[in-house]
This record gives sequence, C-alpha cells and structure tokens, in this order.
Amino acid sequence: MDKLVIEGGSPLSGTIRIHGAKNAALPILAACLLAEGQFKLSNVPHLLDIEVMLNILGRLGSKCKHELESVTVDTASANSFHVPEDLMKQMRSSIFLMGPLLARFGEVTIYQPGGCAIGERKIDLHLRGLQALGAEIDESDQKIHCKASRLVGADIHLDFASVGATENIMMAAATASGTTVLSNAAREPEIQDLQNFLNSMGANIIGAGTDTITIHGVEKLQPCQYEIIPDRIVAGTVMIAAAATRGQVTLTHCNPSHLSSLIHVLKRAGVQTSICNDIMTVSCMARPKAVERIVTSPYPSFPTDLQSQVMVLLSLADGFSIMKETVFEGRFKHVEELCRMGADITTDLNCAFIRGVQRIYGATVEATDLRAGAALVIAGLAAQGTTIVEQVHHIDRGYDRIEKMFQGLGARMMRHSPVTKPLDLAN
Repeated sequence: MDKLVIEGGSPLSGTIRIHGAKNAALPILAACLLAEGQFKLSNVPHLLDIEVMLNILGRLGSKCKHELESVTVDTASANSFHVPEDLMKQMRSSIFLMGPLLARFGEVTIYQPGGCAIGERKIDLHLRGLQALGAEIDESDQKIHCKASRLVGADIHLDFASVGATENIMMAAATASGTTVLSNAAREPEIQDLQNFLNSMGANIIGAGTDTITIHGVEKLQPCQYEIIPDRIVAGTVMIAAAATRGQVTLTHCNPSHLSSLIHVLKRAGVQTSICNDIMTVSCMARPKAVERIVTSPYPSFPTDLQSQVMVLLSLADGFSIMKETVFEGRFKHVEELCRMGADITTDLNCAFIRGVQRIYGATVEATDLRAGAALVIAGLAAQGTTIVEQVHHIDRGYDRIEKMFQGLGARMMRHSPVTKPLDLAN
C-alpha cells in the first residue's frame, strides 16, 4: 500500500488550479447511458472513483477514454443492465447507475454499494423514488433488481434531502412519461451541474439548487459536450491547509459561491480571503481563533465533507471549539489519529470538543476514509516533524495526486510505493 511522507512546519505558498468535481463527474458519467452515442466531458480529474466508474461503463459495453482531463464516452454499444458486483463494492457512487440503466433498458441489477465507512447510508430513498416512477423492485440478500416496462412521472417527496437519491430520480425521470415533481430535493451545486448536463442532452428540468425540482419527461436525449464544475471540497481542503500552515495560497478555476459557508467559518477563525471572479486568495499569518460552534448540514450549510479538515485548523486555534456532525454518524474516526499527533479533542455522540494547542507533532497515522485522509495530510503539513499517512488509496478516491497538488505549493511531501525507493525529504 502507498504511503505519504510529509515533513511539516512550512507555510504553503503559491497558486493552484482546482480540478473538476468528483461528485459532479460521477453522476454525469452515469447519465451518459441515457442516450446512445459519443459524449465528450472536460475538466474530469484522474481519481480512483472516476477510474472505477469508467471501468463499470466499459463492462456495460460502453467505450471510454480518459486523456489529460478529457473523457470520451461512447454508449452506442452499451448492452448490459447488470452492474458488476466487484466494481460496485469499490465505490458507493455506482448507485447512480440505477436510474439511467432503468430508463434505457427497462431494468437494472445492482448490489449494495461500497465506499467509505463513515456511517450508515441506506439506499431506500433511491428505491422508493424509482418505485414511485413505476419500477418493480426485488431485493434478495445483497442483490437488487429493478424492472419497469414504462416509467411515469410522479410527485415524490424525499424524507431526507439525499444528494444521491435526488440525482438518481432526476436521471430516471428525464425520459419518463409526464412530469415529476421532486420535493425536499438536495440543493448541492453538483445537482445543479447534473441538471445543466441533462438539459444539454435535451432534457427539460428546472429547479435544481432549490428544494423543489420539476422534470418534464422527454421522449429522447442526445449526446453532448460538457465541462464539469470545479471541486468545491478540493478547493476547501486547500484553503484550510493554507490557513493551518499559516501560509498564503491563491486558488484559480474555483467557484467561491459554492464555498460561502466555509469562507464564513474561516473569517470567524481570523483567516483572510479575497475573491475576484473564479480566483480566491487565502492567507493566515497568525494563530487562528477558535470557532465556538460549527454544525454540519446539507448544502448550503457547512459541508460534512469539510468537517474533518476544518477540525485540524480548530485543533491549532486559540480557544475552545465545538463541531457537531449531523449527516454521518461515523465521521469522527480521524479524531483518534489527530490526538496521536498531539491534538486535544474529545467526542460525545455526534459532537467533538476541540481545545486548541500551540502545535501538533508528526506521527504515523492511518486514513480511514477519503476526507479523514485529507485532514491527516493537512495535519502533517502543519505539524512539527515527519508524518506518515497510510492507506492512501482512500485519499486517491477524491484528490488527483494530492502530493503533487501540495508540492506545487512548497510542501515537502512524497508518495512512497512499496515498489519504489523512498526519496530523502532532507534534500
């Protein structure tokens, strides 16, 4: 297994271009199955999850090519509605294939998806939404089979504003007969991007970004070209890393409006941000201040995907902070690792109590999931001494060679693979 070796203690400085959003690209890649022909998508990052999705599309009969940040998907030869179990177990986002395959072939067979172990994430909202559109669902053990001779628009209310269920229902309803009104829909920017992509294919969807989305079903969709939005979580990770190392970093090709909740938290912590169109500069030359209380919640509130990263910043802040996690109950696994580096954090149910310390120290730590891994990288960059982050494959699911990303900002870090000789960070 690869490891990241980080020599911390140096402020980050420089300019970085933010790559495309994983959480936008994955449902858009799945949505390509809704039409026959060749799609060209730009600003698609090279990530483990993207690779898995392209492998699934290939196993379903599509032809895929990923060169630089451009992906070509030809779905004309797609001929299977059975998603391979081995690939589904690697990535939860494979669940996005349910809606498109059901819409195109009239049936789909999937398995319970894998992904990060950050708490219970049921797919019942996905299944109920597809049932409301006319699908018959048969569940046996880990296998799920959905079938519908015809999908028909319906009024659907989500008990929870699930991003995945919102997107799956949007894709299935795009070519359903009649109109679907989806209430209590998730409002994330990635959902707006999916709406824009589907409309570029000829769909008739309005309301993404609000809690009510209306999908007027159309008879047929066409392939198109499309550019994926920037990754707001990658941008947020870089912003927090700049602040935690007391550096100054300029981010380009980002969307500041997607990061308003983080910008507000950073401002409360004494971090300076300046914005000009799609360019942001983040600087923090003094010890950050504690933030009394942060609560994670669906967009536009503070994102759960930045909770672990900002906890590193609060661990170094002057004062006492409280972080409340309301989205995933298993998302404090990084706390024990941070405490091994000298952080002073205690947890009680879904709350973390953070007493800021002057400094943290390098240690060997383990990335238990994608965002926890990113947090440990930030901790390593801010710590005194050497940090080794193990289980890097989790991080590779959402960050395009995170070591190169931070090396470009002056970080002294490298990837050590079992088949390669480690570099001497002192040189």
